[in-house]
Amino acid sequence: MSRPTAPSRWGPRWSRWVGRVLARGLWATEVRGRRNVPRAGAAIIVANHTGFIDGPVLHGVVPRGSHFLIGDHMFRGALGRILAAAGQISVEGAGRDALARGRAVLLRGDVVGMFPEGTRGAGRADAVHGGAAWLALQSGAPVIPTTMVGTRHTGEPVSVWPRPRRHILVEFGEPVAIEPPADLKGRARQAWAQETVAQVLRDQVDATLATTDLELPVDDGGRSATKEATL
Repeated sequence: MSRPTAPSRWGPRWSRWVGRVLARGLWATEVRGRRNVPRAGAAIIVANHTGFIDGPVLHGVVPRGSHFLIGDHMFRGALGRILAAAGQISVEGAGRDALARGRAVLLRGDVVGMFPEGTRGAGRADAVHGGAAWLALQSGAPVIPTTMVGTRHTGEPVSVWPRPRRHILVEFGEPVAIEPPADLKGRARQAWAQETVAQVLRDQVDATLATTDLELPVDDGGRSATKEATL
């Protein structure tokens, strides 16, 4: 794999404030566990995914600048230009270039964000793709399992733009090191890491839901899910 260029740190320096205005000004976002995001060094934020606003809200409340891997269909028109300027990473095709760029971000000690479910759906992390696990194995960066709830309610489309002052909850879990058993190699090692990421995210979602009256949307059997990326 060729050495990719990591996106500039400048983008998140301004764009996270845009996200913060949305999260705290337009909507009433409660944030828990901020101290679980390391103040320095590489980290991978992995979050469940239910609605369109998950990305900007999470980008705004991560206590450091972050580079999210986002499906290339979002990099169109004015929004695409904004995302590119914000230092976000477009996922095209199989996502190899995006993963390489994410790895470069981690190796320089910064934060990568991902929604490993790959779709906006029920948000229960019943299944995740392997990109976050691959990045963790390649970089040694810890995974920060993160729950988002309230960005979409049952019956709302995945593209919903909630009314002002809606209560949203974001909770960052404790960092988890992805360290497969030494005897696992190749695909078995990747599979172990992928399932571990899925399980820690599911556990975090369950733990958050046990402490709030907010609920995840009831899935409609997949008809509302929108493909984001397949990493």
